[in-house]
Amino acid sequence: MTNRTVFFISDQTGVTAETLGHSLLTQFDAQEFRQLTVPFVDSIDKAKQAVDEVNAKAASEELKPLVFSTLVQDDVREVVRNDCECLVIDFFDAFLGPLEQELGVQSSHTSGRAHGMADLQSYDQRIDATNFAMANDDGVNTQHYDKADVILLGVSRSGKTPTCLYLALNYGVYAANYPLSEEELEAAAVPKALLHHRTKLYGLTIAPERLAEIRKERRAVGRYASPQQVSFEVRAAEALFKRHGIPYVDTTRFSIEEIASTILNVTGVERRLR
Repeated sequence: MTNRTVFFISDQTGVTAETLGHSLLTQFDAQEFRQLTVPFVDSIDKAKQAVDEVNAKAASEELKPLVFSTLVQDDVREVVRNDCECLVIDFFDAFLGPLEQELGVQSSHTSGRAHGMADLQSYDQRIDATNFAMANDDGVNTQHYDKADVILLGVSRSGKTPTCLYLALNYGVYAANYPLSEEELEAAAVPKALLHHRTKLYGLTIAPERLAEIRKERRAVGRYASPQQVSFEVRAAEALFKRHGIPYVDTTRFSIEEIASTILNVTGVERRLR
């Protein structure tokens, strides 16, 4: 298996370059990639520094690196595109030209639009939703559930908290979560705190073997991570979901992105951020 260096070069955080680049790199199973992000390349001098770093790798390694670029300014972009001694995949160059031609207007070439604070209303929405997810984690403040868009239900360590935070940060969704206790699982009833919010409930389940692995990392002793305990909890949670018509998803082999998209697709909850 070959190993190759990959650079993500951006005039902002590098999130867009990383996301698009990762999507392409996952199609090459026989390759391993050392990934380096070079953010905030917003001047010609910084572009030259980035090029020097790329070319140093090209000279010292057997395989030339790959460069994924989301630079917006033409003069900065040309330095990277023309002076890097390797393949440069320029996402803006590939897509802005055809879009400008189709729309009949020139793009603004403004940095930071995708992940910056140009839209303060959207940024505030993201912060509010994130604060809500943190304040309503693990069933702490059930009195705030009236404001929730969705309430994730599941056993401990099934992925509720990271999914809530992802929904908040990326879509501005108000997501709370409620952990099913052993007593509630034995009763096989919707917890009293959730009875008035049944239409907002969405369940998360997970394979017992995977759940045991995750729990052992947190607390290896006692019943918490035992095969018998996790099997009971998963089986009882799924039975509760089915009995009360609560939609649910198996998170075992799903990424957080896939879990969140599935929830939004099934529930119809509106994405407040695009």
